[in-house]
Amino acid sequence: MFQAVSKAFFSLLADSNTLKTLASRYGMRGPKSFARRFIAGETVDEAIAAAREVEAAGLTQTLDLLGESVASASEADTATRVYLSMLGRIVDAGIGRNISLKLTQLGLTIDRATCVDNLRRILDEATKHEFFVRIDMEDSPFTQVTLDVFETMWQQGYRNVGVVLQSCLPRSLDDAKRMNELGARVRIVKGAYKEPRSVAYQDKAQVDAAFVEITKLLLSQGTYPAVATHDPAMIGAARAHAAQHGITPDRFEFQMLYGIRRDLQQQLVRDGFGVRVYVPFGREWFPYFMRRLGERPANIGFVIRGILAER
Repeated sequence: MFQAVSKAFFSLLADSNTLKTLASRYGMRGPKSFARRFIAGETVDEAIAAAREVEAAGLTQTLDLLGESVASASEADTATRVYLSMLGRIVDAGIGRNISLKLTQLGLTIDRATCVDNLRRILDEATKHEFFVRIDMEDSPFTQVTLDVFETMWQQGYRNVGVVLQSCLPRSLDDAKRMNELGARVRIVKGAYKEPRSVAYQDKAQVDAAFVEITKLLLSQGTYPAVATHDPAMIGAARAHAAQHGITPDRFEFQMLYGIRRDLQQQLVRDGFGVRVYVPFGREWFPYFMRRLGERPANIGFVIRGILAER
């Protein structure tokens, strides 16, 4: 119950422009600021530096330029150009070629055709340099259109792109079956958004049970799925299913967020599993940061201690 309330509360805070303005002024100030536990920084250079550290620790990474729901086609074009520039910077840096993005950042809420064109521009450049591009899943009003756009790209022959499904949505089991039919790569997550009862499970036990069911389906029938969780019980269920069915570690990977459960990340690597770290960066970090706090209440204490230390 506390986790559900926490999630709702921090989802509300994520939409506060006042808090966002204050956070952008103080939250990333200094190398030890409280936000830097979960955000690599505001610039590409900072993100690349963080990615190097992740890879030096024996993990892989995916870079995500934070941002969503742009207000104009011009802003969507700007975000697209930044992503295109980022691809070149990653190539020059020699780090792993894997990125994540949100469709509302590319103009989905303004015009679907514009969004598709912007995504195509990124995928074309990504193909040239052998990048993999993960389309992040946003809240439920965008679930179907996100999958529709993904399938549009897939039907046009793009194979360097994957998608995300959320176990908090009952529909995701059928969506996972569809992605398996296509041969598409899926990242399964529990879901960070506060969703209405009409479309989402409200009970943690239901979300967890769905996560395990979808994970098993993806491991057995999917194409290199990503099991994205910090929950030891979910990780244990995935490992047990893989072991019981002879699914070797090279056929899937675990994914975790930057700055969260580094001990668990390292343990999985020592146990022979691939672990990819989601490395977020950019000026639009506040909504993401708030959702991370709501997802895992234990993070709140860390932030409060960080704020007090800066006073």
